[in-house]
Amino acid sequence: MLDALKAREKENHPIQVGLVGLGAMGRAIAHQIGKTPGMRLAFVADQDETAANRGAQAYGKPTHVTTDVLAALRDEKIPCDVFVEATNSIVAAYDYCLAAIERGAHCVLMNAEVDAILGYLLRDAASRHGVLVTSDAGDQHGVLSRMMEEVEMWGFQITQAGNMKGFLDRHRNLEGTVEIARSLGLSTVQCLAYTDGSKLNIEMSIIANQYGLTPLVPGMQGPRAQKVEDVIDLFDFDAYGDQGRVDYVLGAQQHGGGVYVIGRCDSTFQQGYLNYYKVTNKHPYYLFFRPYHLCHLETPRAIALAALYGKAVCTHRRGRITDTFAYAKRDLKPGDRIEHAIGSDEVYGLIMEAQAADAAHLVPQGVLDAEGSTARPVLKHAVPRDQPLSWDDLDLPATRMMDLWAKQTPLFFSNNPSDPKRNGQRIASSQLAASEKPRI
Repeated sequence: MLDALKAREKENHPIQVGLVGLGAMGRAIAHQIGKTPGMRLAFVADQDETAANRGAQAYGKPTHVTTDVLAALRDEKIPCDVFVEATNSIVAAYDYCLAAIERGAHCVLMNAEVDAILGYLLRDAASRHGVLVTSDAGDQHGVLSRMMEEVEMWGFQITQAGNMKGFLDRHRNLEGTVEIARSLGLSTVQCLAYTDGSKLNIEMSIIANQYGLTPLVPGMQGPRAQKVEDVIDLFDFDAYGDQGRVDYVLGAQQHGGGVYVIGRCDSTFQQGYLNYYKVTNKHPYYLFFRPYHLCHLETPRAIALAALYGKAVCTHRRGRITDTFAYAKRDLKPGDRIEHAIGSDEVYGLIMEAQAADAAHLVPQGVLDAEGSTARPVLKHAVPRDQPLSWDDLDLPATRMMDLWAKQTPLFFSNNPSDPKRNGQRIASSQLAASEKPRI
């Protein structure tokens, strides 16, 4: 990959990248693209002109700066091979990505919310225009996807894909998040989505849908761990049978922000070698972990994979196996408004198997997003704290999100969820073969 990028640099034929969302992460992506051979930032866009200019400064080279990303995407004089979505929006992010797709650009999503909630619709559009929509390579689910592909290539069965979470408080509210958000340079809503676990559940839903994994319980188990190596003793992997799971550990400070994979290898032949290699294990279960995910540093990898090889990092290729559903953060009473869907005083999100949750008429957390509207979902019935919200519990306003969700819903019900066309995403046959989970 690096040689191919260096060749493009030498030939003055760089990958042209458009970037929207110049907050803390977007600025870092702009900076990293400026350091990557064979790439150029064709434009930076943010509704906040100051933020857009800061992004251009972080890039450090000439680029087009705008507050109107849709105008930039529709301007044929501004090149764009790959579009990076790094906002915190959902509906607006969908519109931006759709405009990029319609002009023939691949999309890299440094925005797990639009990926999880409207990603099927985007990939359906992408398949019709011959481009890719992919998760970013530097988010936890992107790092896990890369690791899991390698573990499967070794001949291991994926038993668990895991996240390392430093802190979680499902009942934390916006008022209690102000100071920590300020210290981290995040918006309060964004920070709360991390703190109450909604973001964790959304990201683990994406990797679950990539590999056909499920949570053992709603929201996953999430036991406390002193260190990541404790994972091998904290879960009853035998109880999983042949069903791979997603989960996380809480409090492993040494490697906070990392990810791990449990692979199953029954071979006694391999056992001796793996012990010699000092792989933490309780045969036949082996722990492989990466103690970090590097976000913006790895975004150029996703860009290059799409532009050079037509390959995606993560695509929901197994279909909507899981989703993240809304649970009451406090006792909710009739008349209460849900002001924010993700990063909310009213709800948090838990990953669940989609088929069972849909059968129980539970509401996906992202559907409650009322971006672009002054109207908000309103409770019709009381819902006790820590109970899921059903469609019947809510008076849902007519929003763009509801329109897009209704448009997307038919894509969930294909007879063959592993069909690449089912999720609007071209997938190499080698990627599909890897998902057959060989056991040795």
